[in-house]
Amino acid sequence: MSTTQVRPARSPISRLITPRRTGPRRGSTLLRHLLWVAIAAVAVYFVSYGIDPFRNYQLATVAAYLCVTAGLTMLTGLNGQLSLGHGALMACGAYTVALAQNEFSDRGVLGAWALPVSLALGVLVAALAGALIGVCAARLRGPYLAGVTLAVALVVPAFTTRFAGLFNADQGLSVYVDPAPAALGQYFPPERWQAWIAIGAAMLSLLIVANLVNSRFGRAFKAVRDDEVAAKLAGIHVARTQVLAFVVSAGCAGLGGGVLAVISQSVSPSVFGLTLSLNLLLAIVLGGLGSLFGAAWGALLLVLLPYLTTEVTRGLSLSPGLANKLEGNLPLAIFGLTLIIVMLVAPGGIQDAFRALGRTIRRRF
Repeated sequence: MSTTQVRPARSPISRLITPRRTGPRRGSTLLRHLLWVAIAAVAVYFVSYGIDPFRNYQLATVAAYLCVTAGLTMLTGLNGQLSLGHGALMACGAYTVALAQNEFSDRGVLGAWALPVSLALGVLVAALAGALIGVCAARLRGPYLAGVTLAVALVVPAFTTRFAGLFNADQGLSVYVDPAPAALGQYFPPERWQAWIAIGAAMLSLLIVANLVNSRFGRAFKAVRDDEVAAKLAGIHVARTQVLAFVVSAGCAGLGGGVLAVISQSVSPSVFGLTLSLNLLLAIVLGGLGSLFGAAWGALLLVLLPYLTTEVTRGLSLSPGLANKLEGNLPLAIFGLTLIIVMLVAPGGIQDAFRALGRTIRRRF
């Protein structure tokens, strides 16, 4: 007489975080991501040669913001933690890079290795700050977590003013950046060289975040976001997972802030205020929360919308006073209006709208 074994039912969370087969599939995922990065790098290489220095500067700025939005969309979209302080984390990276580069310059030890070391220090300082915030985040939820990150966004600019001897208060710091190596100087003028530095940093951030999201850590992020109690029952250390998400996201923000300091060759507290943190959050929602393609759309909007509003105000022949007021406030107003329109038309953001359009085209053709 045969007996039938009945397997115990598994919860959706346990199915989500059960380790998948590794080996060839894990390797193929990494290779696929590396291939996408290589294709994007080649495409941007040709684009950077076909545009003027100002467009290269804009391209570099988009890449710097992409470092930040990639980490933030992972934190908020995949792990469910709301941060209003990523502008301050960018400031940590930017000021660290500025201080390190200026120290190297004063000691006369600048070289090809100096900038990577400075950027690595910026990532480290921002990641440590993110770890401190993450420890607090592990004990807080909802508006309380938002309040803590909001306090960080307000404290960091005040911190630079309090220690004016080190950070030069509101005037900020200049950032010394070496030009391209002599062998590449004829191919890489300053703007194109800075664009490539920013693009390399953005590709590195995307590669790290994409592989993390597709690993067991990414599945743990989603499990904690969906149901913390079920995640605990499935064996996930919730607090550790949340701290890890904050550390990685903060490191990406520090890298983006450091790259932004390199591009502008200056850093000041006014650049990294609360408005920047709010704009970063709006950008990932507009682009598509939880999607790296959405993070790219958001980074593009952060540069494109202020530029378009500036061009519009210049074309209206307004008085200088009114034009200055509009240039300062109109981008944020248009950001908010764009958010309302996108949420009404495509609640999942721009990337979700493109997915829906693609499904419609496939069904019809």
